[in-house]
Amino acid sequence: MTRMRYVVTGGTGFIGRRVVTEILSRPTPEDGPADVVVLVRRESLSRFERLAERWGPGVTPLVGDLAAPDLGLSEQTITDLGDVDHVVHCAAIYDITADDAAQRVANVDGTRAVVDLARRLDATLHHVSSIAVAGDFRGVYTEEDFDVAQNLPTPYHQTKFEAEMLVRSAPGLRFRVYRPAVVVGDSRTGEMDKIDGPYYFFPILNRLSRLPSLTPIALPDAGRTNVVPVDYVVDAMVHLMHVAGRDGQTFHLTAPTSTGLRGIYRGVARAAGLPPLRATLPRGAATPLIKATGRVKVLRNMAATQLGIPAEILDVVDLAPEFSADNTADALRGTGIEVPAFSTYAPKLWRYWAEHLDPDRARRDDPAGALVGRHVVITGASSGIGRASAVAVAERGGTVFALARSADALDDLVTEIRENGGSAYAFTCDVTDSASVEHTVKDILGRFGHVDYLVNNAGRSIRRSVSASTDRLHDYERVMAVNYFGSVRMVLALLPHWRERRFGHVVNVSSAGVQANSPKYSAYVPTKAALDAFADVVGTETLSDHVTFTSIHMPLVKTPMIAPSRQLNPIPAITPEHAAAMVVRGLVEKPSRIDTPMGTLADLGTYFAPRLSRRILHQLYLGYPDSPAARGIATAEEARKPRRPARSGVPSVRVPGPVMRAVRLVPGVHW
Repeated sequence: MTRMRYVVTGGTGFIGRRVVTEILSRPTPEDGPADVVVLVRRESLSRFERLAERWGPGVTPLVGDLAAPDLGLSEQTITDLGDVDHVVHCAAIYDITADDAAQRVANVDGTRAVVDLARRLDATLHHVSSIAVAGDFRGVYTEEDFDVAQNLPTPYHQTKFEAEMLVRSAPGLRFRVYRPAVVVGDSRTGEMDKIDGPYYFFPILNRLSRLPSLTPIALPDAGRTNVVPVDYVVDAMVHLMHVAGRDGQTFHLTAPTSTGLRGIYRGVARAAGLPPLRATLPRGAATPLIKATGRVKVLRNMAATQLGIPAEILDVVDLAPEFSADNTADALRGTGIEVPAFSTYAPKLWRYWAEHLDPDRARRDDPAGALVGRHVVITGASSGIGRASAVAVAERGGTVFALARSADALDDLVTEIRENGGSAYAFTCDVTDSASVEHTVKDILGRFGHVDYLVNNAGRSIRRSVSASTDRLHDYERVMAVNYFGSVRMVLALLPHWRERRFGHVVNVSSAGVQANSPKYSAYVPTKAALDAFADVVGTETLSDHVTFTSIHMPLVKTPMIAPSRQLNPIPAITPEHAAAMVVRGLVEKPSRIDTPMGTLADLGTYFAPRLSRRILHQLYLGYPDSPAARGIATAEEARKPRRPARSGVPSVRVPGPVMRAVRLVPGVHW
């Protein structure tokens, strides 16, 4: 028995890396274990190196690319491969939702290049095809069947068919073809690396698991498919590669029976906590949905997308052919390699999916608390609301990423949080600088893996009448740069990450002044109004991605930002700790808005008594002067002694206690 040499494409993929492992575990001949050369793209070398640590000696990389001419291999590189016995072609796009161009490059052009390589090396080509080549053929599709005038409904079906045709038609090529069914996770561990086949329906089942156990569940016998665990596919394939006299044959790696929606439901019901299946609907009950056309199909696809099911799946959810596997059964006889019943390993698939693949797993709160283990970015964290919010989040078990321009103040905050047993990290960042924001976000994601929440708190305020601002356009620009564009920069930087994780939440610290149209804040209030509108618009676009927004219409808070005019504000300010409690509520409960009674009263006044509302606000404008700085008074003495409210003939407005008590009876959006 001589030492075998293999070239494997897709050796770092889900099936390919297991094929390499299985090849290496075969009985060792006298002259040593097998030599395995793995074709790997340069950008995937780090993944190969991690796998090579487990594989041990005998596995070497071959830097190339399935999409490049001649696989990106030079004549000398191919010559240096020496004598190769087997070329195992696992690389392909196994994704029915991928676009046509990408699939054609990988599945067709890549296979053409691999066929040429196998012929030049005079090696046997082991081609991993798919039962998708059978298309919508109705009846028993045998291992000898190939082109039987079947329709190929998707680019995936078409490209897998063309790839297998290239293998079959190559002159002088020794080959074996393997057609796996829908490959699911390992039957022993449940391990899987992507969503496919029955996994597309797991999110719906997960929602059904929240129903009471007595809920009557009835499902149609529809949408049947054929699934096999990856360990069976790999064990069978590696054995079949080495059975003598099988060149030119095709092997169906399929289950003896197909699995329907009811079978999937029953298989995972106990592990998922689903109510028992109590009735069966007629098989034809789902036909109008599966075979929908025209506008009905558009509506069906929209609904499916909302449920997390790609629309393409519904067109091929009901497998038309049945598959015989006589060659496979004959070659595997006596080996003990067989397909386990789906019900025996379905619970393992579910548990692994729930822990590692559930697209909504990032949304699950820790039983110990909604913020426990959460990663929270807080801008403007060096003082005021930001600092108090950072402390409050850390006290509840969250990890705080504190952002501000002042490194010293951030260091003090982080020290305080850590001394109290919390977790916090400081990042110097200027939210008005796109490069600074991009660098900071990349740094956080690179070091800590993910971000769950963003608190857009960094801001600045200017209290000045518009009559004193006609030559100060820069005031409007610099406030907008921080309050609006700074917050937008943070959201845009994190949005791709959140869409990938299917979870993210933003708390925007807005202002009650947006509801009240507060006079003397013409530079400040519009920036917060713009931020509110941004959150409302983007929130409608990201709803399916589970990226949500809370706008807190914050009342005046005792922070350094209001110090220049704190004695001139008609409404008493709340403490930063009170404001931080509102921020925490926004993070935990995730309402779209958090308002205050006074803000709601201002909203109602704007809608139901606009003239009276404007008159009241005008009296506030007349009764409360600009700050000394806004009036151009620079002396410290005069700044400490603000003028008494001017008597304009109209008394200043005070809100009496009974009115405030009445306001609290008016329902706010969220109080």
